[in-house]
Amino acid sequence: MLRRIYDMTISLAAHRHALPALGAVSFAESSVFPIPPDALMIPMILARPRRAWLIALVCTLASVAGALLGYWIGAALFETVGQWVLDLYGKAEKFEEFRLRYNDWGAWAVLIAGVTPFPFKVITIASGVTGLSLPIFILSSIIARAARFFLVAAILRRFGDPARDFIERRLGLVFTLFCAMLFAGFYATRYL
Repeated sequence: MLRRIYDMTISLAAHRHALPALGAVSFAESSVFPIPPDALMIPMILARPRRAWLIALVCTLASVAGALLGYWIGAALFETVGQWVLDLYGKAEKFEEFRLRYNDWGAWAVLIAGVTPFPFKVITIASGVTGLSLPIFILSSIIARAARFFLVAAILRRFGDPARDFIERRLGLVFTLFCAMLFAGFYATRYL
């Protein structure tokens, strides 16, 4: 079953609408959607390694645009949508203490969350709620997301066929590691 899902994802990654779909997932992931764009980005690059830089660029730009939506949710909709997202990730109780200290380290928080499995949407919303400087927020988001997506693209472009062979031979292990990283990000959000 896992093999069929993998094969289907690879074939979808080569579809003519894969790039807009990736943009939509990247946009949504930065503000409300729980699945990282890597789930689509990686098979897209493996399917078409020559488009790695374009794929990383789409991911970066869409993610930063989505981060602005997250910022706006925090700034304008915190009492409704923002509070709901924080409750979803179990951060509502600790948020007030976090809010008081956030702007001192906000740029670093954006940078760290932008390159790690920590759910980026929590930081984008927090930045809006606390009123982190918008230019600092945008610059930190661009640097973090570009570093993350272009690094993945560079590795996959450089080691595409061996990486694809490794993934295909050890599909169960790769899937388990991906899920473990995803759950670790959610765990860090909930308990840190």
